[in-house]
Amino acid sequence: QVHLVESGGGLVQAGGSLRLSCAASGRTFSNYAMGWFRQAPGKERDFVAGISWTGGRTDYADSVKGRFTISRDNAKNTGYLQMNNLKPEDTAVYYCAARNLMTRTVALYPYWGQGTQVTVSS
Repeated sequence: QVHLVESGGGLVQAGGSLRLSCAASGRTFSNYAMGWFRQAPGKERDFVAGISWTGGRTDYADSVKGRFTISRDNAKNTGYLQMNNLKPEDTAVYYCAARNLMTRTVALYPYWGQGTQVTVSS
C-alpha cells in the first residue's frame, strides 16, 4: 500500500505559478511511477503529467507542455508538479497517483491522494 498526500494548491492569478507536492508513505516510493491528474467540476479526471520511477522519463498532456514540470525526489519520498503561466482553464482539483509503470490511463492507477484545489483567476 502507498499512501499519498498532496499539498500546495491555492488561489493564484492568471500568469502566476504554484508548486504541488505529493508526499508518499508506505511501500518504497522509488519503486513506483507517479502521475498527476486533474478534475474540473462536471468533467472527467484527466492526465496532466507522469514520471518514471527513476525520474528519467516524463510525459505531459499537450495542454500543459512547456508550462508544467513534473519531478521527484526519491530520497524524500516526494513528487512535485511545478506549474507556471497558469491559466483559468487549469482550475481543477489536482491528484497524484502511483503505480508500477507510467501510464496516462486513470483507471490503471491503484494508489491516489485526496487531491488539492487549484484555482486560477482571470
